[in-house]
Amino acid sequence: MTRGRPATARPRPPVVRAFSAGGLVYRTRGDVVQVCLGARRRAQDGALVWSMPKGHVEPGEHMVDAAVREVREETGLLATVELPPLGDVTYWYVEHDADGAPRRVWKRVRFFLMRFRRGRFADRDHELDDVRWVPLGDAEALVGYASERALVRTARGRLGGG
Repeated sequence: MTRGRPATARPRPPVVRAFSAGGLVYRTRGDVVQVCLGARRRAQDGALVWSMPKGHVEPGEHMVDAAVREVREETGLLATVELPPLGDVTYWYVEHDADGAPRRVWKRVRFFLMRFRRGRFADRDHELDDVRWVPLGDAEALVGYASERALVRTARGRLGGG
């Protein structure tokens, strides 16, 4: 008896690693802590899926710098990173290379809690379909991914209620 896959099995596509960074930007208005969320339209049905802004870490770039840059690009907001990180989210997906060959991607996204400094949504790129401030207490129910909802709960613990 041999271990592993049968000799007739197709080889698995190669695995590549990808790294992204992003943040949950917050500000206080009166007694209410607000956070900035962004949304993309889901291809299947056009529904908005809310999440925290994030993007690729460039070669040689530190995760903190990537988070600040990506938040600025996607939201128009300049924010300061607070340490330690909120946490990491990891997941798998399949993409196709330039020749159309599939490859499996293992992705890690490091999220930070970030304090709003200045900026306007009007100064963002248009990678996201919508961006808005929401009360921290409402953010967990709005975020479309369970892994990010857990990070919103972590942020509520750090910032107090919401």
